[in-house]
Amino acid sequence: MKLRDEQQQAYRQKGYVFLPSLFSKEEVAVLDAAMGEVLKRDGPEVAREQDGSVHLVYGMHLFDERLHALSRHPRIVEPCRQLTGAEVFVHQSRVNAKQFHGAMVDWHQDFGIYHRVDGLPEPRGIVVAVFLDEVTECNAPLMCLPGSHREGLIAAEVNPDGQVEQAARYRYDISRQTMARLVERFGVEAVMGPGGSVLFMDGNLVHGSTVNMTPLRRAILYINITDTDNRGTFDRPEYQAARDFSPLQSLDDDCLMKWSDPG
Repeated sequence: MKLRDEQQQAYRQKGYVFLPSLFSKEEVAVLDAAMGEVLKRDGPEVAREQDGSVHLVYGMHLFDERLHALSRHPRIVEPCRQLTGAEVFVHQSRVNAKQFHGAMVDWHQDFGIYHRVDGLPEPRGIVVAVFLDEVTECNAPLMCLPGSHREGLIAAEVNPDGQVEQAARYRYDISRQTMARLVERFGVEAVMGPGGSVLFMDGNLVHGSTVNMTPLRRAILYINITDTDNRGTFDRPEYQAARDFSPLQSLDDDCLMKWSDPG
């Protein structure tokens, strides 16, 4: 799959491009079942809310063959190759369940984390977000500041203790004063759409999400991808910063369907 010229242009200008319903309902069902298995894990890769429910599971593509296949799906790999102009590898993957009354995620840049913590030298990464649920204005959509990736790496002065300790420990939030300036310049957009939609987002784009105040789940599968020359000096565990720098090889377009329930 190739992005059209206008889609690539949107990514360059806004810092993201959103493709509604890129995966079918049958494919989403396969991924949802895989997520359900990963959410049962009880290892150090699991970050929990204060009530014990799962907030994040890091390294999802390392623990499930269906999610491993997703990380090599041509609808993921080929656009990332186009946007980077290079061969790419998976730096990190994770499940974000975003369940009822789960923690908010304050404004930040993903590259800020990976540069400061993992030593990725250049902001050439792409955050790929695969929606498993319909995301609306009601269930805590991802919000972003379109064009804010052009600011470069923003000084982040808040390193929160937060409700989700494992996740917050490596997050560098942007101060209120800086956010006021950025919102005045760039505005805010919510990214919403049906399950199966995919967001390709520049790693420097400022984004965040609020608390999900509804019982409507908002599960997203994240795959962070960067080019094979953009390696860091990873000290974190492999489930948070992968050690396999091999160029991703695309699988067949129907690779997920072998797990589909024909009934």
